[in-house]
Amino acid sequence: MGQARQQEEQASTASTAVPQAVPPPEKRPVHIAIIMDGNGRWAQKRGLPRFEGHRKGAESVRRVVEECCRLNIGQLTLYCLSSENWKRPRIELDFLMELLRWYAVSERPEILRQNIRFTTIGERAGIPDHVWAEVEETKRASEKNTGMVLCLAINYGGRQEITQAVRRIARQVAAGALDPDAIDEATVSRNLFTAGMPDPDLLIRTAGEYRVSNFLLWQISYAEFWITDVLWPDFTEEHLHEALREYARRERRFGGIKS
Repeated sequence: MGQARQQEEQASTASTAVPQAVPPPEKRPVHIAIIMDGNGRWAQKRGLPRFEGHRKGAESVRRVVEECCRLNIGQLTLYCLSSENWKRPRIELDFLMELLRWYAVSERPEILRQNIRFTTIGERAGIPDHVWAEVEETKRASEKNTGMVLCLAINYGGRQEITQAVRRIARQVAAGALDPDAIDEATVSRNLFTAGMPDPDLLIRTAGEYRVSNFLLWQISYAEFWITDVLWPDFTEEHLHEALREYARRERRFGGIKS
């Protein structure tokens, strides 16, 4: 009886435990970038087709977007489709395209209600016209919003982005509009897909993988990394809070030393 009572008391304590606090605004990142990994593994563990993992992962996207809005995060960038993902089976790619179209349409009212500015980075090539039209409509409808920026990286690759930036800069030099000796880091940044955006302060990767997968290679030079074994469809607001608490504990020196 004593052991049973102790177990009941422990269960009661756990159920009434107060969630750990989110760091105050001044200790939160301005820009969070997320590599959303593990949709396929989530489905396979349950004996489901991979697209069910992607469908479930879209629910995590909604949770995280809403929570970042509530916490007044300046920008959230989500790695939705890499330029290498075109190697996947056609049936999976077709589903991902329809999922993107569905998201752009179904979430449009909520994006407008929450004053989110929706945008994308990456290349247009390969995205079906009917899908891209809905993405562009959501961008157009939200372009004057002043709240959090929600950026989807679609058909995106960091090396391709830098290569294209080099080409643009080379054309400016060839046209006589730019002195080669005047090229600096700011010049490169202005010619990336992310021109005008702040660099990520915090990079989150799910599913326990320790690599950046060609994501924002230039921009994450000084980002803090937070990696979790949690698969993306299981990622919740509390996991986001855990990442924010860890971020707040870190000392960001950017190569210098605090006096």
